[in-house]
Amino acid sequence: MKNLAREEKWASWMRSAIAGDKHAYHNLLTAMTPRLRVMARKRCELFGAPASEAEDVVQEVLLAIHLKRGTWDPKRPLGPWLSAIVRNKLVDSLRRRGRQISVPLEDVIATLESDDRVDPSDRMDIETILGGLRDPQRTILQSISIEGSSVRETAERLKMTEVAVRVSLHRALKALAALYSERTT
Repeated sequence: MKNLAREEKWASWMRSAIAGDKHAYHNLLTAMTPRLRVMARKRCELFGAPASEAEDVVQEVLLAIHLKRGTWDPKRPLGPWLSAIVRNKLVDSLRRRGRQISVPLEDVIATLESDDRVDPSDRMDIETILGGLRDPQRTILQSISIEGSSVRETAERLKMTEVAVRVSLHRALKALAALYSERTT
């Protein structure tokens, strides 16, 4: 971390959080989350991971910070500890992904647009398949893929960010691929 004042403030909040100060912990997580996103995006770019992976990494990093905050040595700077967690969570993510091919969401959105001439039996199949998903993934997939709404429209309707909608759509598509794979094997 290059900003010494920020490092000292975050370290102070972390010490207070470890001592049980919920307000300091909230301040710490709120302040560091944007920085963690930047770190995760840069690391994704560096390692050739899709940008959509960054938000998943950030969520895993926040969870790791919560679970491992007691392992941070207050005599040491916080920045390198955070960087190590980001790096490790990205590596974990890349390992889980393995050699899977990743196609950017923007490249497939056009193929997901609605066709008003859906056969009623196809609609029943779609509803059965969508039943295997949890909300908000089901709602987002239905909104974009079946109803033909844009990511922006869906985000506004669900009061979510566009990034969150894209992440949920990406996860929903992965889940559908897994469900389809199970049914065809």
